[in-house]
Amino acid sequence: MQAFAQLLENGRAGPCRPFPRAEVSAEQWTALAGHLAAGELVLMGLWGDAGAVHDSGAVHLALLDEASGRLAVATYVCVGGAFPSVAHHHPPAARLERTVRDLFGLVPEGAPDPRPWLDHGRWGTRHPLGANLPAEPEGDAYPFLAAEGEGLHQIPVGPVHAGIIEPGHFRFSCYGETVVRLEARLGYVHKGIEGLMAGADVAQAARLAGRQSGDSTVAYALAFCRAVEAARGVAVPARAHALRGVMAELERLANHLGDIGAICNDAAFALMLAHCGALREKVLRVCARAFGHRLMMDGVIPGGVAGDLAREGVSAIRVLVSEVRTAFPALVELYDNTASLQDRTVGTGFTRPDYVRQFGAGGFVGRASGRPFDARRALAYPPYDRLPFEVVVRNEGDVNARIWVRIREVEESLGLVVRLLDTLPDGPVATEIPAGPGEGLAVVEGFRGDVLAFVALEADGRVRRAHLRDPSWFQWPLLETAIEGNIVADFPLCNKSFNCSYSGVDL
Repeated sequence: MQAFAQLLENGRAGPCRPFPRAEVSAEQWTALAGHLAAGELVLMGLWGDAGAVHDSGAVHLALLDEASGRLAVATYVCVGGAFPSVAHHHPPAARLERTVRDLFGLVPEGAPDPRPWLDHGRWGTRHPLGANLPAEPEGDAYPFLAAEGEGLHQIPVGPVHAGIIEPGHFRFSCYGETVVRLEARLGYVHKGIEGLMAGADVAQAARLAGRQSGDSTVAYALAFCRAVEAARGVAVPARAHALRGVMAELERLANHLGDIGAICNDAAFALMLAHCGALREKVLRVCARAFGHRLMMDGVIPGGVAGDLAREGVSAIRVLVSEVRTAFPALVELYDNTASLQDRTVGTGFTRPDYVRQFGAGGFVGRASGRPFDARRALAYPPYDRLPFEVVVRNEGDVNARIWVRIREVEESLGLVVRLLDTLPDGPVATEIPAGPGEGLAVVEGFRGDVLAFVALEADGRVRRAHLRDPSWFQWPLLETAIEGNIVADFPLCNKSFNCSYSGVDL
């Protein structure tokens, strides 16, 4: 992988910390895309930039050599407002490139899919993070991909759904009840979050980061803050690292418990939803007692955490762990021994391991199909770099496997919380972030998978550019493949077993 080796070498003296970043030529950019296509590298992110890198704008490509754990960022300056398409060689980049075009107007030359992604023609402006041009008249209806054949029919679902859920449109092409093709269209609630972060101070930007996907507020804030701390070379106190770990594991615990119950409910087994929902509620109440907010929103701040964990909070968390450890095994046994439930989950929504590797899908989606990537281990960061834990992996790739990964991760998270509390160091919980320029990149493990954050700071310490990449970018397309060959009635079950974030990909 000569192109990647050159990127690592040239990027070591670059501006980004702790991972190297370097500008590359069109030939080098295309060679890196070839490494992706060959499966030698994993695509970690692709995002646009404007102004400060070059008047014509630029695109950044984050790449991981999974075997060695080396990560680097390639930057291509878009002279003439265009860049060679990565998706032309590596399809998982397609939606990221479409987003770059929508937000910045930078054109991926040779792209296989020229359709807009986030821009639904309703913003009142075009390319809001780039040239910011006047909006064009709304065009024709969105051209969904065709599926042709005798007896096929389409079922449109959404974007408005029956429950309390973010909007998303699903277009099913079916033969009878069997799904032949599914295509999702997202981006209905464009927040403009990356535009809001530009020009903000790091404290305000951290609050915005924690709101990109509210169920992962700790993971997002942690990724952003670690990127800021890397950019400024700030060492976070050991106690703050430990408290961040406690919050991250409690967030994982709450979401996994909620998901296990909700998946079973979509298989018409409401009893699991009731019991898992009760346990999740206990987790959220303890989070509120210990950290001041049920979701622990704004608990992670640049330089550390917003407040210390009092003795009463430690006691409440220990009692919670004991209660979950007492109640959860009976629920696992109930799931495993209910034949009607197993009939719905085993073999349903199979996700091919080669697709998982191609898309670099993380979290329970990836680990249920044999990809063992976990940023806490593969790109170890405090406090996980000093903690033993098992990375749970299954190979079946179905709904049942995704449930079992969650089950075992619940057990691991309980153990991690106890170990963190047992070894909680004394000392301060935050340090100041001095104003100044810099670039930082961070990857942390949220409950869905790896969250990437890139931050570039101005001389006054304000954010010039911030990009946060949700794991769902690489999981939504796999959901479309997982439902193929299944019946329409199994889509809610498959969808919930993935539990991709709508908000996380709606920049």
